[in-house]
Amino acid sequence: MALLVRCRVFSQAFRGQTAALDGACPLVGVLHRSAGCSRRYSSDAKAGEELSVRYLDGDDSGIVVFGMNRPKAKNAISMNLVKLLSDAVESVKKNNKVRSVILCSKVPGVFCAGADLKERAKMHQSEVGPFVAKARALITELGNLPMPTIAAIDGAALGGGLELSLACDIRIAATSAKMGLVETKLAIIPGAGGTQRLPRTIGVSLAKELIFAARVIDGSEAKALGLANHAVEQNKSGDAAYLRALDLAREFNPQGPIAVRMAKLAINQGIEVDLTTGLAIEDACYAQVIPTKDRLEGLAAFREKRPPRFKGE
Repeated sequence: MALLVRCRVFSQAFRGQTAALDGACPLVGVLHRSAGCSRRYSSDAKAGEELSVRYLDGDDSGIVVFGMNRPKAKNAISMNLVKLLSDAVESVKKNNKVRSVILCSKVPGVFCAGADLKERAKMHQSEVGPFVAKARALITELGNLPMPTIAAIDGAALGGGLELSLACDIRIAATSAKMGLVETKLAIIPGAGGTQRLPRTIGVSLAKELIFAARVIDGSEAKALGLANHAVEQNKSGDAAYLRALDLAREFNPQGPIAVRMAKLAINQGIEVDLTTGLAIEDACYAQVIPTKDRLEGLAAFREKRPPRFKGE
């Protein structure tokens, strides 16, 4: 059984890595293409754009920021926002130059208020299921991105908004943030992965308590429960969680990008199986880094007592 899983994961990891290496420069979000794969991106969403996608440059090259921007709807998840986020996720998935992704809000005081209930109220009953399925698929794809993902929660993250953040590898919350799966207040249940990812994050019993009570907690409580990796005091500009997320992405940036991706794959796959199978998964992922130029560069840099220059090759 372990051998079969090892072969399957090795094959998946190899296909995922080669697909990333083959990815052409994708056009997404707010950008201007220049020669080849070098691009310059504007730093702000244009008026009316519900999602900005920023590829940072200079020392921060490799960091991509998804900024949700629906101020009147508190970033509620609409059909259009699902499509925009899906396109953005698909784009970075194919780009091996991307080292990490930050999901944040450009709307002060809110991360994402959950489903767009005004839009939902206009849907026919037969349309609700397919829409929820699309939102669930988006969040699953976000969770499956090969590079590290960080949710910067500077305000309310409720319902589907919290489910978006749960699909990220790491959550950073302002202490003033409000977080909760509140669906039972509407006589429904979390439908985009919340009933599965929250228990895997904080434990089954605590997850049941929060979901059954539709309880909303702040960033400090989220940190205490293990829902957030870090809780930070909010600043005057309302972006303290984003700034901490950026600092964390900068810590990831210098490391071997293929190694980081393989480490993520090994953890994500291994946590769902027994230890013996998990070790076989780790072995399969380790095999992916052995033939890389980055591994040789790391050894050379250590020998020459200099910082390594990893290229993701």
